[in-house]
Amino acid sequence: MADGYRGVIGAFPYALRNGDSLFFRLYVVVGTLVALFLGGLFALSIVVQIGNTASAPGGSLTLSRTFVAVVGLFVAGPLLAPTLLVARKHRKGLAYHPRYDTIMAATGFAFMLSIYLAAIISVPDSLRSGPPSGALAPLLSLLYALPRISALVPPTGMLGAMAAIHYLLSR
Repeated sequence: MADGYRGVIGAFPYALRNGDSLFFRLYVVVGTLVALFLGGLFALSIVVQIGNTASAPGGSLTLSRTFVAVVGLFVAGPLLAPTLLVARKHRKGLAYHPRYDTIMAATGFAFMLSIYLAAIISVPDSLRSGPPSGALAPLLSLLYALPRISALVPPTGMLGAMAAIHYLLSR
């Protein structure tokens, strides 16, 4: 444990040093940067939300501020989970599945993709640049046609898959 880490911040360099695969090490860098970027966006959105509701009395408007923060945690948390789980595995010397690091990195990248799909599904009509074109036009048309509430499905499904995969591989 002398080689271990102290706290959450130290887990990232520790996971980068001790990861079993280059794919996982790539995920540590990319996943951390994406989580920091999205965390910054959600922090700025909280500031904007406070500015928009500053003159209003408490009640449901303060709830909307809190909701933005909770959504930010639900987006950034699963991006950091694979790194933290693998760091914990190596620090404690746990004997998990031999490809655990690589598989957890793959689930992290899949969660990033699910966030992107959710963002595409939830884009309002007024912000779309016109009808989709190119090779992905049929897929984009399908995603745009879905109701906005269905944007919750990809990240929620992937979050459940991440938890199930971790559970199965750590037994």
